[in-house]
Amino acid sequence: MRWTGHLGPRVGAAALALVAVLGGTALVPARPAAAAKDDLTGLVNPFIGTQNEGNTFPGAAVPFGMVQLSPDTGHFTGYDYKHNRIRGFSTVHLSGVGCRIGGDLPVLPTTGEVTQTDNARYAATFSHRDETARPGYYRVGLSGGITAELTATARTGHQRYTFPATDKANVLLNTGQSLHRTVSTTVEVVDSRTVRSVITGRGFCQDTRPYTVHTLTRFDRPFAAHGTWKDDKVTAGSRTSTGTGRNGAWVRFDTTADRTVEATTAISYVDAGGAAANLGAEDGGFDRTERAARAAWERRLAGVGTRGGTATLRRTFYSSLYRSFLAPNIGSDVDGRYTGWDHKPHRAEGFTYYQNWSLWDTYRTQAQLLALLAPRESRDMALSVLRVDAEGGWLPKWGYGTVETNIMTGDPVTPFLTNAYQHGLLAGHEEEAYRALRKNADGVPPADSPGVGRDGNAQYLKNGYVPYQPDRPRPKPGDSDFQQGASATLEYALADAALARMAEDLGHRSDARRFAARSRNYRKIYDPSTGFFRARGADGAFAGPADPAKSVGFHEGTAWQYQWLVPQDLPGMVRLIGGRRAANTRLDSFFAYDRLLKDPARTAREVWVHGPYDYYNADKYNPQNEPDLIAPYTYLSTGRPWQTTDVVHAALTLFTDGPTGMTGNDDLGTMSAWMVLSAIGVYPVQPGVDVWGLSTPVFDRVDLRLDRRWYPKGRFTVTAPGTSDTERYVRSARLDGDAYGRTYLTTEQLRKNSRLDFTVGDSPSGWGTEESAAAPAIG
Repeated sequence: MRWTGHLGPRVGAAALALVAVLGGTALVPARPAAAAKDDLTGLVNPFIGTQNEGNTFPGAAVPFGMVQLSPDTGHFTGYDYKHNRIRGFSTVHLSGVGCRIGGDLPVLPTTGEVTQTDNARYAATFSHRDETARPGYYRVGLSGGITAELTATARTGHQRYTFPATDKANVLLNTGQSLHRTVSTTVEVVDSRTVRSVITGRGFCQDTRPYTVHTLTRFDRPFAAHGTWKDDKVTAGSRTSTGTGRNGAWVRFDTTADRTVEATTAISYVDAGGAAANLGAEDGGFDRTERAARAAWERRLAGVGTRGGTATLRRTFYSSLYRSFLAPNIGSDVDGRYTGWDHKPHRAEGFTYYQNWSLWDTYRTQAQLLALLAPRESRDMALSVLRVDAEGGWLPKWGYGTVETNIMTGDPVTPFLTNAYQHGLLAGHEEEAYRALRKNADGVPPADSPGVGRDGNAQYLKNGYVPYQPDRPRPKPGDSDFQQGASATLEYALADAALARMAEDLGHRSDARRFAARSRNYRKIYDPSTGFFRARGADGAFAGPADPAKSVGFHEGTAWQYQWLVPQDLPGMVRLIGGRRAANTRLDSFFAYDRLLKDPARTAREVWVHGPYDYYNADKYNPQNEPDLIAPYTYLSTGRPWQTTDVVHAALTLFTDGPTGMTGNDDLGTMSAWMVLSAIGVYPVQPGVDVWGLSTPVFDRVDLRLDRRWYPKGRFTVTAPGTSDTERYVRSARLDGDAYGRTYLTTEQLRKNSRLDFTVGDSPSGWGTEESAAAPAIG
C-alpha cells in the first residue's frame, strides 16, 4: 500500500445497521448487473473500493488482461465514486494502487465543435443512476445524450458509443494526458477508420525510467472528418501530431441515420506491429466480445463454490474473488513477443509473459490464492519474474510494465518465488530460480542496474540488521531499505527463512544452514528494555522514541504492528517477549479484544481504522495495510485459536458490497485475497512456505475446484455447518474423515486430501490449544 464487509454471516442488527451507514448496498445507485440463478458474475459489484481510497476501477477487463478499459474522473489512480465528471475511458489501470500510474489514451465521445484540448475541461458529466458495471462490461450515460459502453479482451478494449442524431459526433483520443507523467506522445490518423499512437511515460510514487505503450484504434465506419491538437491549438484535417504536453486526435461521424459508433483499441508494449497483431487477433465485435468476457469471468469465479451465507456475504465474497484475478497482467503480444527489462524485444516460448509486480503486497495473500486457483497462470507469472532477472540483471521489487519502480522495501520477491516453488510451479526451473534468489539474497544490484534489491544487504550480512539511516543519499529512484531499517530487517529475515527451506529441499545444505541462521536476525533489533523491535542506527544504538507506538524505521507501520511479522519463528518470538501468557496479553491489547467481543464491527471501524493512509502513531491493529495482515493468526501459536476467529470475523465486517467496501488500497488484489482466504478459513501463515493456518469459515461449505495437474484430487472442500456470528468456534475438525487437532495444513496435505470438516459451536473449546497444534518454526 502507498499514499503517496464483508459481513460475517448472519451478523447482528447493530452491525448490519452500521454497514448500511458506512457503505452497504443501500448506498449504491450505480448498479452491478442483476444476478440470474447460478450466475456468479451477477454477484460481483465492480464499484466496491471506488470510494475512500480503495482505488479500484469499475471498467471492463478479463482475468489478468493487459487492457483494463475504465473511466477516469480526475482521481490520481483513475476513478472516484464521489466525482461526477468523466475525462475519458483509458486503456490501462491497476486495481488498488496508491500512486498514479497508467491511464494511457483516455478516449471520450463528444458532440459539437472540438475546441478544448484539456480533458479536465471537456470532461462529460454523468450520474450513478445511469451507470452499470459487471465483470467484463461497463456502461454509462454521459451529458449531451451520449451512452458509452465498454468491454475487453486480453489485449484490446472495445467501445460502443450511442450518440444523438447529429453530424458532429466526435471521439477524442488524448495521448498527452495519462494518469502518470507523459514524456512524449505521437498520434497519427492512419486511414479513414484507424488512429495510431505512441505514448512514452514515467513515474509511480516517485520518478522512474520511461516506458512506452503503442496503441491502434480501429472504428467500424469511416470518419466524416478528423483532426489533431497540440497544446491549445486544434487543427482540422491534420493527420499527425507529436508533443511533450497536451496532444491528441479527434475523429468525427455523422450519426443522423446511424447513431452507434464502435471502436476497438489494441495496445502493445513492444511496437506498432504488436498492437496491429493484437487487434487483428482479438477484434470480434462488441457483443461477441462482451459475451466472451463474461464467460471467462464465470469460469474463473466458478473455481470457488459456496453454500450458506447471506446475499450480502456472497456479493462481497465473489467481488473480492473477482478483484483477486485482475493482476498481474499479460505483457506479451499474441505472437509471444514482449519488451524485457533490458528494453529489448524478446519472445516467450512455452509460456505467457506477465508484468506488474506489487510484490511487497501480493506475496502475503494473492500469490498463494492464485497458486491454488490459477496454477497455470501462476506458473507463467513465476517464469516471467525469472525473465526479469535473466534480461534485466536482477529480480524485481515493484515492477510496472517494463521498468523497476523500487517502491516499498524488504525482499518480497523471495517469498513470492519460493511460494511458487512450494506449489510445484517451478518444475524444471528450480535451480534457475534458486540461483537468482541466492544472488539477490547475498548481494546488491550493481550501480548500473535500475533496481535497488536488498540495498541494505552489506550491513545486514555484517551486523545482522539494516541500519536506520533516513538521510542517507539514494542513488536510484524509489524507496530505500535504509529509510525503513527495522521493517527491512524483519522482511529480510522472513525471506531468508523461506529461501532456507528451498535450499534444503534442493540439497544446498550449507546455504540452507546459512539462511536459516539469518532468519533469526529479527532478534538483533529486539530491545529488551521496551519489549519491542526497534530500529538501530549505523552505530548500533537504538534509534527513535522508545514508545513503540511512535517508533521510526518501520515502513507504513509501527513497532506494535510489526512485532508479529516473524512468521518463520513465532515460537521463538513468543518466548522472546515472555511466553504465551505475555504474548496473549499483548495481542489482546493490540486488538482491543475486550471491546471487540462486545461490538466487533464498531471496534473494527472506530478503534482499528482511522483513515486509508493513517499508518503511524498507533498501538492497534491496522487491517487496512499489509504488515498487519498476518497478525490475527498469531493466536494460533499462542494456544487461543478461537481468538483468531474472533479477530478475523471482526475484520471481515470491513468488507462490504458498496463503494466504500474496501479496507484501504486493494494493492493488486492483496486485500481482496485476504478476504477470500479468511472467509474460506484457510490462510497462508508462513509466506513463501507451504503452511496454511485454519480458522472458522463464514460459509457452511466451500468447494475449491483445483487443477489436477497440481492437485490430483481436483477439489478441496471446507465445511462448517451452521457457522454464524454466534456459532463460530471450532469444537473439532476432521481431515478426510480422520480427527485433526492441528491449527494448520501444508500444501502437501491439500494435495493428498479432499475435505476438511469443522464442527462449530457457541463457545471456545480445547481444539488446537496444545503447543504441538501450532505450526513449527522454519529451519
